Amino acid sequence: MLSFVFQSRIISTSLIKTIILFNKHQLQFPLKCTDQNSATTCSSYYPTKFELNDDSSTTSCPEYFRWIHEDLKPWESTGITRDMVETSKNISHFRLIIINGKAYVEKYANSFQTRDVFTIWGILQLLRLYPGKIPDLELMFQCGDNTVVNKKKFQGPQMSPPPVFHYCGEENSYDIVFPDWTFWGWAELNIRPWETTLHNIQEGNKMIKWKDRIPYAFWKGNPAVSDIRKELGKCNATKQHDWNARIYDIQWLQEKASNFENTKLENQCTFRYKIYVEGATWSVSEKYIIACDSMTMFVEPRYYDFFTRNMLPLRHYWPISTKNMCEEIKYAVDWGNAHLDNAQAIGNGGTNYIVDNLKMKFVYDYMFHLLNSYAKLLKFKPTVPTGAIEICSESVACSLHGVRRRFLVESMVTSPSDTPPCIMPSPFTPQILQEFLDEKENLIKQVKTRAVS
Repeated sequence: MLSFVFQSRIISTSLIKTIILFNKHQLQFPLKCTDQNSATTCSSYYPTKFELNDDSSTTSCPEYFRWIHEDLKPWESTGITRDMVETSKNISHFRLIIINGKAYVEKYANSFQTRDVFTIWGILQLLRLYPGKIPDLELMFQCGDNTVVNKKKFQGPQMSPPPVFHYCGEENSYDIVFPDWTFWGWAELNIRPWETTLHNIQEGNKMIKWKDRIPYAFWKGNPAVSDIRKELGKCNATKQHDWNARIYDIQWLQEKASNFENTKLENQCTFRYKIYVEGATWSVSEKYIIACDSMTMFVEPRYYDFFTRNMLPLRHYWPISTKNMCEEIKYAVDWGNAHLDNAQAIGNGGTNYIVDNLKMKFVYDYMFHLLNSYAKLLKFKPTVPTGAIEICSESVACSLHGVRRRFLVESMVTSPSDTPPCIMPSPFTPQILQEFLDEKENLIKQVKTRAVS
């Protein structure tokens, strides 16, 4: 079990990690750089087998794990052939190969910033958490914003889509959704690994009592990346209109020059209401926004990540239509300020969903079950291609410096888990899935027709 002991307030930069097994300190295996230079080879000091006295799990996975079955359904009857994998090379940033518990990567294109580095790092930490438990596999990974496997191009029984792992999906794509890189940190924006960041946000939530928070809807971000964000900017207060929204632009170059003092996520939980609006596609800001205890407004998202598909309107968030967006935001804030207890309950519902279901152990367990389910579909024997290189925590982190290396070390798994993965839920039946989608649609309709009591 990953257990973190936090012994500092928000203003402190120290985070002490202690992993405990049966009230004893478990043997630790920290990063092992041989010298001040980069480690180019992978040593064998880390345990290669995951062994427990009792490997039967008593913890059920969160319900959103059910979507793993849905994401892999396009290959349920055909399996995944080598040709399917190879055809996705031109739409992928890298190929990941796992054989006998060792990882190899073949790189095809440069990703934006260090998305690929932190994504690969996360997979390496999964191998450390459950050594020897990830089966042999080959997969292709796309690190960009846009989905790449369009359903329209793969219609009919003879048109099998290429399996591509990606950070987000949408109704018209077959992209296989996987946790994004920021769970291990976003170095370029000085956003620390998820467990640290979530802890800091939770501490920030305590600064101002909910009913004493600023009674408007807050959004802060880069409006230049999408039209919908530019439209959101028009909802800012003017002399003519106050739509109950407070919209703030971020200029990242300026923020970097000031050491990101004005963009600390834990200091952005001072409003009763917060707005989530997509960027180029989905946005990693979603989990940070929901964690604030504020009633989160979702501006009609088109894309989804791996954990949000089980969230429900009016229980975890308030839906906002892109049509008449400013009016909808004003109505939501007016409703919330007239129903403070209900609005606070929605905000708490979203935050509790994140805190309960998005622990790093569950993030790793999602990766574990997704990769195991994917590997079972492979119809070929994974092999290491000529252009691939073996990677491990040392080969990735030891050559880095500054905040990048610091975040990798902070998010590093230093010993195998003392508990097995959670128990995977069964797939949706068609009826249960339809009932869930109908419930979500009916709740959205209540808001659109302003029938919320």
